Amino acid sequence: MTHLPPNDPPQATHLTHKGAETYAGTHLIIDIHEGRNLDDPEIIEQAMRDATQATGATLLHLHSHRFSPQGVTGIAVLAESHIACHTWPEIGYGAFDIFMCGNTDPHAAIPILKAAFETEAITIRELHRGAAPG
Repeated sequence: MTHLPPNDPPQATHLTHKGAETYAGTHLIIDIHEGRNLDDPEIIEQAMRDATQATGATLLHLHSHRFSPQGVTGIAVLAESHIACHTWPEIGYGAFDIFMCGNTDPHAAIPILKAAFETEAITIRELHRGAAPG
């Protein structure tokens, strides 16, 4: 692990700054229920591309795998971290994981996911990773 000397500016580490809080990044745990298109790797990959663009992140690599008889796992590797998904189309469920650092807005991915998977049944849990305990 690399530590910067105390005189280096915080932005050099790509930390997230929100108000008075500084932390490594925002991690959204997203559960999609009653979703459609959750067995289509092309739609899932496009949703991850669109979400990356909407959040202001930089896509480095995107890969998905469709399982038989159903289900897709996908990962978008970002300069700012990742977007991952695992789907269970037989029950209309998708588990999405969005972790981003720096000057990004991971919440901007939510409308993209709702539209791509044609649902409003979505729950979101937010974690601030790397925040000082307190």
